[in-house]
Amino acid sequence: MAAHIRRRLRKGATTTAVAAAAVAALAASQAPAAEGAVGGGDPQAAGEDTASAGNDGAATGNSPYYTDLPPLVTPGKPGSSSSLPAAGSAEAGIPATILAAYKQAEQTVATTDPACRLPWQLLAAIGKVESGQARGGRVDANGTATPRILGPALNGQGFALIKDTDGGAYDGDAVHDRAVGPMQFIPSTWASWGQDANGDGRKDPNNIHDAALAAGRYLCANDRDLALSADLDQAVLSYNRSREYLNTVRSWFSYYQRGTHEIPDGTGTLPSTPSTPLPTPGPRPGFGAGPSTKPSAKPSPSKPGAKPGGKPSPAPTKPGGGGETPSPAPKPPAPKPTPPTETFGSLENAGTGPLRATAGQVFDERVSVRARNALGAPLAKVPVTFTVTGDTGTLFAGGRKTVTVRTGADGTATAPQLHAGEKAGEFTVTAVAGTGRPRTLAYAATVTARQADAIARTDDKALVAAPGEKFADPVTVEATYKDAAAAGVAVTATMVKDRAGAVDNDKGPYFKDAAGKPVRTLAGLTTDADGKLRLPEIHADGEEGTYLLRLTAEGGASVVIELTVKAPQEPAPGGTAPGGTETPPATEPPEAAKP
Repeated sequence: MAAHIRRRLRKGATTTAVAAAAVAALAASQAPAAEGAVGGGDPQAAGEDTASAGNDGAATGNSPYYTDLPPLVTPGKPGSSSSLPAAGSAEAGIPATILAAYKQAEQTVATTDPACRLPWQLLAAIGKVESGQARGGRVDANGTATPRILGPALNGQGFALIKDTDGGAYDGDAVHDRAVGPMQFIPSTWASWGQDANGDGRKDPNNIHDAALAAGRYLCANDRDLALSADLDQAVLSYNRSREYLNTVRSWFSYYQRGTHEIPDGTGTLPSTPSTPLPTPGPRPGFGAGPSTKPSAKPSPSKPGAKPGGKPSPAPTKPGGGGETPSPAPKPPAPKPTPPTETFGSLENAGTGPLRATAGQVFDERVSVRARNALGAPLAKVPVTFTVTGDTGTLFAGGRKTVTVRTGADGTATAPQLHAGEKAGEFTVTAVAGTGRPRTLAYAATVTARQADAIARTDDKALVAAPGEKFADPVTVEATYKDAAAAGVAVTATMVKDRAGAVDNDKGPYFKDAAGKPVRTLAGLTTDADGKLRLPEIHADGEEGTYLLRLTAEGGASVVIELTVKAPQEPAPGGTAPGGTETPPATEPPEAAKP
């Protein structure tokens, strides 16, 4: 009778009287589960997906779960609550430690796997369905369930057959495995996904902090984005492969999204309607904290179509046919999530410093990244693709713009050396790893113009010109950087009034531009392969005097050169001509020879 009423209630009560009667009958029919247990009930009433009775890699081993629904939510229509949870509603309240663990798990996963977009309300929904929020928040100061929460033995008697994998370390059963803790992990799944979220050095499935983080990482496996409905459904079904389970979790997820509040630990509402596995011959195991053969408090009704006495009636036949209706093809097992130790979780900088180099030089720094798995440990053999983007002409060694490197045992991958191009400017190096939802890091890099830390004339000969003439001797300088010739360095030549170059001079010597017009500043001069630069011709105007020419190289090095403009001197009689030759004194013409 209770199962019948429960089915009617979950299809949606049409009147308050019917709903009240159903709840009363349901409450009267339920025997309390043994302390520390989950399970019990009727598989047909619970709507269990009988095709998924095996483990199929599910986190819980498809163990029983609570099928209670949020207030005014119709089964099969998740999220259809007709009213928001009241601020003080017991159902909307989540015990303080439990709520804190869910939110902490959300924040941790957001750091290591932000693309998953895990909502804490999903963890709360699963925690509600799996253990009633750790039996209403009955946890100690460290967040550990007391006593521990155990599901029934997975011994094949109505459940999946999962022989012991942990020697009873987690579930106290050395023969068969059981789902353990607030989030109901089976030991074999916990061995791969277990977490130490509270930093006590232990990965304890009965600790809500450890279990909530493990559940979060498990749900995010296989590059899922839980903001996408399809990915969220896949995640929940990977936890327990039952469509009814999905609908129940979805209903609580929607309910908690609409509002919840914190309540004291140990005061949460306990679920009253557990699901059950498929009925099998013989007594079913009880759901106590340890191994048990006690039958369920409520016997399972016969399957629809069974005759009195327990013998099934003949299977129905197809209309117009004479044979039995063929059984539907078995569903293929769902793919198991990749273990967290092998699941790519995040990509981070592995100590790459500033990327800056002079044009034409090799960057001292190399781009290095580190891949981590879903547990935060270094992950090896992850392909990382490095790409140079920009117009500076910078390339990786070998002249490539893109290279792929696999991470080593320490999870790091280091790109080849970068060779700076000839154009000064900024560019970007990106590192991309992962498929489905790739992780990307971007590094800003700069190519600076070639520089010189010293510049000087190649000789010390005086530079002199007459007014209106050009300087006969050329001006040649050499630029160096760290005592080596600095090739390709930009140099600017300016006529100045003082050695500091603070004021440009608009008089005196000058250069000529392409049109032949006088200019007293020349930019865009560049040293040759030997670091040398020969200036264009310098012309003197009509003003005599001593003038200054300042040459400034990229990098700040400079030199000031004196230019002298003066008229040539007339040689005195018997003196020395400008060329250094002696002039003979003037003489009278010789007398005529006497007879």
